[in-house]
Amino acid sequence: MGKGRLEAFSDGVLAIIITIMVLELKVPHGSNMGSLAPLLPNFLSYVLSFIYVGIYWNNHHHMLHTAKHVSGSVLWSNLNLLFWLSLFPFATGWMGENHIEPLPTAVYGFVLFMAAVAYYILQRCIIATDGEDSVLRKAIGSDWKGKLSPVLYMVAIGSSFIVHWVAQAIYVGVALIWLIPDKRIEKAINRT
Repeated sequence: MGKGRLEAFSDGVLAIIITIMVLELKVPHGSNMGSLAPLLPNFLSYVLSFIYVGIYWNNHHHMLHTAKHVSGSVLWSNLNLLFWLSLFPFATGWMGENHIEPLPTAVYGFVLFMAAVAYYILQRCIIATDGEDSVLRKAIGSDWKGKLSPVLYMVAIGSSFIVHWVAQAIYVGVALIWLIPDKRIEKAINRT
């Protein structure tokens, strides 16, 4: 299978995830600004998750551009990633509907953590499939963001039960770290 088909399938799934998340936003019952206030937690949860899905889409796109081959392990690890990303609408909705209470906030963090682990597994499978001269292996280097993110998610999950706004701040912070454009893969592709 060519990597174009894998990328097209993944793009379709990510588009559906975003669509499901936006459909979960409720229309306010009223026409004044005060009627928007109860919807603010849902909206903020949606914005954060939309940013995360965008980050995954962007990085997934770049990562697949480095791949020379698609193996069975790459296909299955990609499905694993898509599975965890497909839980974003559920975790986002639950957290927003319950005004960022501890358990929904922790579950949201668990989904973020598992998506990060799944992304790492996909990276490793692409590198293993392409061999030691893998463009991806050369591009990611020490991958400090990829190693730091799961650790921060675990800290946030624990914080959810102590001071839940700290968990939210960590989720936003990790998203901000990844929003800064990462040129490693683009540079590596241009060198080949």
